[in-house]
Order: sequence, then structure tokens, then C-alpha cells
Amino acid sequence: MDPKRVPVPTGTLAPDGTTNAYLLGREQALLVDPAARTDDLDRAVTDCAVEHVLVTHAHPDHVGAVAHYADACDATVWARAGREDRFERATGISPDRTFREGTPIGPATVMETPGHAPDHVALVAGDAVLTGDLVVSEGSVVVGADEGDIRAYLTSLRRLYARNPARLYPGHGPVIDHPRATVERLIRHRLDREAKVLAAVRGGATELDGVLDSAYDKDLSGVRDLARSTVAAHLQKLWVEGKVAWDGERAEPRHPFARGDEP
Repeated sequence: MDPKRVPVPTGTLAPDGTTNAYLLGREQALLVDPAARTDDLDRAVTDCAVEHVLVTHAHPDHVGAVAHYADACDATVWARAGREDRFERATGISPDRTFREGTPIGPATVMETPGHAPDHVALVAGDAVLTGDLVVSEGSVVVGADEGDIRAYLTSLRRLYARNPARLYPGHGPVIDHPRATVERLIRHRLDREAKVLAAVRGGATELDGVLDSAYDKDLSGVRDLARSTVAAHLQKLWVEGKVAWDGERAEPRHPFARGDEP
């Protein structure tokens, strides 16, 4: 049975202003990312026996109705092992159980996919994967310096590519019927942005806003703060890899062996 997608209006910056809640199965069903209580989600929940509730990650636009549906359905609430406090702060309730890579929950199995957020997971259900904010059908996923990790994000995308599912069910937007093409596009986008950030630093940009202006050739009205955070995350990745010097405020180009690494 395919996952049932229920778009829920939220304050997200995603293009359609909704977050997808999903229901998996009918008996011992799993409710994923109940972002808010709505009539549509109420009706969907009454059509099955929800026994488990979880979120792909604890961002505000994914967690708003966890407490309500957990109580209404008398369901087991799950959270990422080691991230229980983060989950409780976001949802207002404590989890009943925890999961990690490979944990079976109802009809799905957990796949850890950090990058967009440190607690981010996907859920594998047969030949489908519920991907949270790992992928989107159009545009790109924000991976900001506040809690994102571009190295981890790219690794998660590559793991998803290797799994080669038939369909992806993202946290925002429509179902994706061409998973590998989508994953390839997102990887290419990140690597292209990284190349522009590195070129900006090598071209003499040192302040974050200067790198940002050089790395983007489009109007950033309304999303400049997100783009700025993304550039900072790219600079952090480039610093880890020894390609730039970066202290959180200033960037400078660096020879790849400047840290004393052996060629």
C-alpha cells in the first residue's frame, strides 16, 4: 500500500506553504510529520489504526500536532536515539521509544539521513522512501550553518541514490517518480554552489556577505538570510576539507596541504 499524503498548511517557506503528513498502513499504522491538526488529517487518521507517531526531524514545520495525534490515537511516540531532548523541546512531549538506523516501526524501517538537520531520518517502506526534507521535486533544500552539515547531507543523498527506490515521498511538494534524477540534480546543485563559493574566496572575497554576493547570481529578496547561512555551511565544509581558512567571519584561500597534510 502506498503512503497516504496529507498536505498540511504551515508557516514553511516551501513554495506551496504546506508540509506533507503521511500515513503508512492501516493496521498498526504509522503517522509521520503531523505538522498541524487539520480536518483532512483528522479524517485520514480515522480511516486507519494509528499505533506509531514520529517525525523525520524536529523542525517547527513538522511537529505541530505530534502531541495531539499521539493522545487522540493513543499511539507510541518515537524519537531519534540521543536526540530525545531536542524532540521534547520541539513537540512538548517526551518520546515513548527511540529509534536509530535500521529500527523497524510499523510498516517502515528507519534510514538515518542527517544533513538538513542533525536528527534527520528517512523511512523505507517497500520500494518507497519517505524523505522528509532530504529532497524536493523542484528547487533545493536549505542546509544552513546553524545546524546543517553539507558533508553529511551529500552522504545522505548518495545513500538514497544507491538504494534506488521507485518513488520518493518528500516533506514538501509532490511525490517524486524519478528518484535518481532528482537526487543527481540536488547533488549537482550543491557541488555547483560549492564551486562558486570557493571561486569567490579565491577571487578575493573574504567577508561572508561578499562571498554570498559572488556565489549567487539571482535576486535573494526574502531569502537572503537562508542563502547566507547556506554559504556559511559551504565555507565550513571547505574549511574541514582544507580548501579555505574560515573562522566563522572571514574566509581566505588555502593551499590543500597548508595544514601540514601529506600530499
